[in-house]
Amino acid sequence: MMHSLNKKMRLLTSSAAMALLLAAAPQAFAVTPADTLVEGFAFDDIITLDPGEAFELSTAEITANTYSKLVNLDMNDTSKVVGELAESWTISDDGLTYTFKLKSGLTFASGNPITADDVAYSFERAVKLDKSPAFLLTQFGLTGDNVTEKAKAADASTFVLTVDKSYAPSFVLNVLTSTVASVVDKKVVSENAKPVTPSDDYKYDTDFGNEFLKTGYAGSGPFKIREWRANEVVVLERNDSYFGEKAKLARVIYRHMKESAGQRLALENGDIDVARNLEPGDVDAVSKKDGMATTSAPKGTLYYFSLNQKNEKLAKPEVVEAFKYLVDYDAIGETLIKGIGTVHQTFLPAGQLGALEDKPYKLDVAKAKELLAKAGLADGFTVTMDVRNTQPVTGIAENVQQTLAQAGIKLEIIPGDGKQTLTKYRARQHDIYIGQWGSDYFDPNSNAETFTFNADNSDEGKNKTLAWRNAWDPKDLTAKTQAALLEKDSAKRAAIYEDLQKQVLATGPFVMLFQQIEVAGYSNKLKGFKLGPSFDTNFVYTISKD
Repeated sequence: MMHSLNKKMRLLTSSAAMALLLAAAPQAFAVTPADTLVEGFAFDDIITLDPGEAFELSTAEITANTYSKLVNLDMNDTSKVVGELAESWTISDDGLTYTFKLKSGLTFASGNPITADDVAYSFERAVKLDKSPAFLLTQFGLTGDNVTEKAKAADASTFVLTVDKSYAPSFVLNVLTSTVASVVDKKVVSENAKPVTPSDDYKYDTDFGNEFLKTGYAGSGPFKIREWRANEVVVLERNDSYFGEKAKLARVIYRHMKESAGQRLALENGDIDVARNLEPGDVDAVSKKDGMATTSAPKGTLYYFSLNQKNEKLAKPEVVEAFKYLVDYDAIGETLIKGIGTVHQTFLPAGQLGALEDKPYKLDVAKAKELLAKAGLADGFTVTMDVRNTQPVTGIAENVQQTLAQAGIKLEIIPGDGKQTLTKYRARQHDIYIGQWGSDYFDPNSNAETFTFNADNSDEGKNKTLAWRNAWDPKDLTAKTQAALLEKDSAKRAAIYEDLQKQVLATGPFVMLFQQIEVAGYSNKLKGFKLGPSFDTNFVYTISKD
C-alpha cells in the first residue's frame, strides 16, 4: 500500500512539475509529451470549478470534460438529448413528473457508486446554494424548502423530478444538459463541507462543499480535475473509472495564454498542441503552415454590449436606439471577426427554434444624432465600458469608441480580466458591458429568458438574468417568455420567440453584434480533435496523438 501510494505521489509530483514548467516557461518544451494534450486558451473568466456555482464559458468546458449529467446533448443531432447517467426516462401524463432510471454499475472517480441519491443531492445543493446558475433549476418551481421532495431518489437507481407546470418536455430535458445539473459525489462533497452560521441571506448550516469544489473535484467524467491555478494553468488527468469511452491521453493541460500571436508562436514551436484564441490574421497564417491545421464550428454564442438602465442617460429610449446606429457592423464583420463570427442582431443564435436573421441596423451617424437631440443630449455625454482585455472584444470596443465619438459620445474603456469585468457586471455597477453570452442549453428559452425575463428589478432580485443585470424591466415580455414554455406546438412556440426578438431588437438595451464561429489552430499530429456546437461540448477524451 505504501509503495503504491509513493508511486502515485511521484506521478502527481512529476505531473505538477511539468504543468508548472509549461505555465511558467513558454519555451520549456520543443515537443509536448506524447501522452499529454496542451492547449493555449484564455480562461481568465474562471471564478470557481463548482458546477453548482460556475457560470462562465471557460469553466463549462472544464466541467463538461470532468462531470457527468443525467442527459446530454446528442452530438449528431442537437435538437435531441441522449442519456448519459440515465438509461431511460418517462414523463407522466400530466407532464409534471420526470422519472429517470440510472445505468447500472456506475462509479465516480473516487470509486464510490453513483446512485439516485447523488443526483438528488446535486440538485438540492445547487438550489440551496442559490448561486448564479441556480435559476436554471428554480424556474421549475424548486426552492430550498421543497427541493428534497421535488427532486428525490425513489430508490438507488431511480431519480424523480417533479416540476410545477406542464412544460414542453424538450425544454426540461435541455435544461438538464446544463452545467448546474452535473452530478457530484455526495460522499466526497459532504465529507469536505464546511459549517456555516445561518443568516438572513443564507439559512443553512453547511456550505455543501462549495469552498472545497472551488478548486476540488467530485465527479465521474472522462477526466478528473487535478489542478487549477487562476490565470495560469488547468490540469486534467484521465479518469480510469469512467463508465464511457476512456480518454485516449493521460492528461490535458490548458495553459492560460491571452494573446493570439503568443498562441500562434507557441503552436509553431511545438510548445502547445492547440491554439484556441486566434485572431483572423493568425488563423490565416496557421492554415498555411506545414504540420498545422485549423478547424471551426458555429457556436450558439453571441457577442453584444448592453446599456445599464440605472444610468439616466442610457435609460432614455432614444439613446438606446441611437447606440444601435453607432456601430459599424460591416467594418467589424470584414476585419475584426472575419472567419470567427458573422454579424447577428437578434438574441437567438441561428439554428435555434424561432431564430430571426433580421439586421435592421447599420452605421448611421446622422440618424443617431437626431435621436440624441430628441433625448436632449445633442452635445453628447461621457460614458464608460467595461471590457475584458482579450480579443476580439477589445478591438470591437475601440472601434465602437470611434463611431460613438462621431455623434459626440465620449466612451472611456475600462479594461479588466474576465473575473473583474463579470463580477462588476453581475453587481449592476457598470455603465456599458461588452461580452459574450452562450446558451446554457439548446432551447430558445435559454436566451429568451436571460434577455427578456426580469421578475424583480430591485437589487435584491433573485433571477439575475441579463435583463436584470442591466436593470431593464421588460414588463409584458416577462409574461410572454413564461407562456412560451407551456406551448407544446413548435410552430406556435417559434412565433412567440420571433415576436420577442423583434421587441428586444426595437427597444431592448442590448446591442447585438455577432454570432461566434469558434476557430482553433492545431498540430496535425492530433487525431480526433474537433470543436463542438456549444461552449460545453468541446470534448477532449476522443483526442489522441500520432
